[in-house]
Amino acid sequence: MFGEPLMATCWTSAGDAASDRADLRSPVPLRTRVEAAAAARFRGFGLLSADLPAAMRAHGGFDGVRALFEENGITHVELEDVPAWWSDDGPQRETADAVRDLLLAAAPALGARHIKVTPDGTGAPWDPARWAARFGDLAARAADSGVRLGIEFFPWSNIATLADGLRLVEAAGHDNAGVIIDVWHTERGGTPVADLAAVPVERIIGVELNDADRTVVGTLFEDTVHRRRYCGDGDFDLTGAIASLRRAGWRGPWGVEILSDEHRALDVATACRRAFDTADAVLTAAAG
Repeated sequence: MFGEPLMATCWTSAGDAASDRADLRSPVPLRTRVEAAAAARFRGFGLLSADLPAAMRAHGGFDGVRALFEENGITHVELEDVPAWWSDDGPQRETADAVRDLLLAAAPALGARHIKVTPDGTGAPWDPARWAARFGDLAARAADSGVRLGIEFFPWSNIATLADGLRLVEAAGHDNAGVIIDVWHTERGGTPVADLAAVPVERIIGVELNDADRTVVGTLFEDTVHRRRYCGDGDFDLTGAIASLRRAGWRGPWGVEILSDEHRALDVATACRRAFDTADAVLTAAAG
């Protein structure tokens, strides 16, 4: 077994839920998910903002959710996502502010290590300077809550590459901000594996591992939601990526993010075991 902690990101334990659906909530109770992740030997757990209200109701608020994590040996918590955090006004802004405030309250109460946000994949016009200001403000608010902020770049979005993500972070001008490096997005976005070694480790908020076939099927978004593979089952140079990230100074937790029709068809306990075992095997091989 690899010695550094692994984190089950939100989709890995969510059961029959997917990011291309109108309702993002997991149909699986949080206790079932956390216990399955812990039994698979994950020591980190990701929770989507859409799932947080139900989790609080089921467990009597933040204290009950934190107790569930602690009972199961979960020591690394990731909170995800603030929808349309870049918006200026209107209903989108109201929703973004409400979710932001919920996550900022949840972060210290749950002992979260970071909050992950995502870019705009709609193709709408955007102003990089305004985005940097918004991201900087969110990073400052996160710092006040004792948690770091990471932007995950998507190759079909306005923040498409690792370089784009790092530019946004630098323009935001706040030490609390950084990037989430998902190997699916570096591979599909054309980032050379060797470039990962040059990322300042203080700018790496999180890392996510998964795999895929060489050929994209459908759009990039469709491929990432429906056809990811378990680590080592696809064509990515995962051992090279891991080695480069270790040269950069990253020592975990290593997130495992599996989104696929195959994964969603499994019961959560089996899905978590398979996600852990395959990632652990690749991490062990890369360390050898």
